[in-house]
Amino acid sequence: MHGPSFEAGGIRFRLWAPGQERVNLALADRVVPMERRADGFFEAFADGVGAGALYRFVLDNGTRVPDPASRFQPQDVHGPSETIDPHAYEWTETWSGVAWEDVVLYEMHLGAFTRAGTFDGAAEMLDYLAKVGVTAVELMPVADFSGKRGWGYDGVYPYAPDASYGRPERFKAFVETAHAHGIAVLLDVVYNHFGPDGNYLPLYAPDFFTRRHKTPWGDAINFDGPTARPVRDFVIENAEYWLDEFHLDGLRLDAVHAIKDDSWPDINDELAERVRSRFKRPIHLLLENENNEPGRLIRQDGKPLHYTAQWNDDVHHVLHVAATRQTTGYYEDYGETRHLGRALAEGFAYQGESSRHRGGPRGGPSAALPPSAFVAFIQNHDQIGNRAFGERLSVLASPPVVRALASVYLLLPQIPMLFMGEEWGATEPFLFFCDFTGELAAAVRDGRRREFERFPEFAIPESVARIPDPLAEETFLASKLDWSKLDPERLACYREALAARRKYVRPLMSDIERGGAAVAIGEQAVRLSWAAGVRRLVLDANLSDSQLAFPPAPGLVFWRCGDVDDWGALGPWSVRWSIESP
Repeated sequence: MHGPSFEAGGIRFRLWAPGQERVNLALADRVVPMERRADGFFEAFADGVGAGALYRFVLDNGTRVPDPASRFQPQDVHGPSETIDPHAYEWTETWSGVAWEDVVLYEMHLGAFTRAGTFDGAAEMLDYLAKVGVTAVELMPVADFSGKRGWGYDGVYPYAPDASYGRPERFKAFVETAHAHGIAVLLDVVYNHFGPDGNYLPLYAPDFFTRRHKTPWGDAINFDGPTARPVRDFVIENAEYWLDEFHLDGLRLDAVHAIKDDSWPDINDELAERVRSRFKRPIHLLLENENNEPGRLIRQDGKPLHYTAQWNDDVHHVLHVAATRQTTGYYEDYGETRHLGRALAEGFAYQGESSRHRGGPRGGPSAALPPSAFVAFIQNHDQIGNRAFGERLSVLASPPVVRALASVYLLLPQIPMLFMGEEWGATEPFLFFCDFTGELAAAVRDGRRREFERFPEFAIPESVARIPDPLAEETFLASKLDWSKLDPERLACYREALAARRKYVRPLMSDIERGGAAVAIGEQAVRLSWAAGVRRLVLDANLSDSQLAFPPAPGLVFWRCGDVDDWGALGPWSVRWSIESP
């Protein structure tokens, strides 16, 4: 087990430091020698120590480092770690979870969701989210990162909620409040790299990383070498820690395609297997995976064997291209109507075919998977924030276009995910921001601008100079939601769509066992259908600027958006959902 453990009379401290001959534990009032074990762990029991104690480890050369499994870093990444009693928070809830088919996800960045930017600030909005129809929130990473603001993907203490959001007990209170509103809580976790500031692991555990594999961030985390067992346990125990101690309902694993592991089972599968065997309540494990591997999503007796679902970038891409006609970057792969129909009906648009943008085959067959194996969205932190100016779809497309896209994905038998503020038409950008200093800050600033120089619209230096500075506080502040601008009409549309989903789509989902069928009606216009026992769920979507003739609705029409004739034509940017019954 990594990290401190509370025992009778004191606390036992542990550190995996195979690169050290000697390690001491430094407390406020004493230094305690640690015993070296054969497996590279150092251990010491400190009597009389309780919750709230500050500590560091002292290496051979006198360097003092925080605990990599620290439960809290009150003075940020270079400060001492604080002991947190895992049983101090008194849970009063009786919570059985939310079935996956009932989930409507809502992705949020805690710092930008409210003015306060804290767990407590977000907790005040949970009643609002429940009334919208949200049944689960997905938090961007909270693991401690350098500085006072950041996306969270540069965390260096995976067990410690960042102090800028509040103490660990406030996170637990947020979770309990969410559960009281019928809302599950999922957390985005990063197991593919550590951030560039505050990661001391290479000083005392160089085997935590390996030069045999490379990632976009440098040497890969060592998941498959001879000394990989403590590293694998560090990550798996972290997943279990969040689910157990914080009563979380699930995790979203960031960019698993960037996790390098040649062993079998790989770390992703072993993590899922350990979690599934330990927890009997509903646990939702999600993936971000550019490789689009259907094997990670397979079902056994109707339940996920490993992962519950994957973020479906392909749905985002086909709908984004339909709305904006953008064809640069990876969007060049998604302009054909067949890709639109396939992503909506079967999950992956590319199922082994060659991708022009990637220069080779991508994905695998996904039609045999149930639609609930995919999370659909038209916005998320990546797709907005990776744009130079962080524009939301509501800025890039007209209201009728956005309403049509929302009418498609909110009622799709895939699991819908809203990005914070989307439901009421927020126009604030979601920009890339961080809080590094010195040379690292300059490198990040320059790297952000170089990232866009290859695009035609940034061919001249003046254009590049307009890109917001990710280190500036005003960049972060500009990304905060302004709730005074809430559009009641847009919000009502989302509420009504989610109510229709609960009433008409959800009762069918248990009977939709595989992907649907797609028929092209015209350019960017499709009829899709999913078998649901003896019934069929049918989507007619005209995502073009022209009126088109569609077949008549085959049964009960329960949702219309735009200019819809149930017996014939659909106007531009019009959507119709119906249910065919025998």
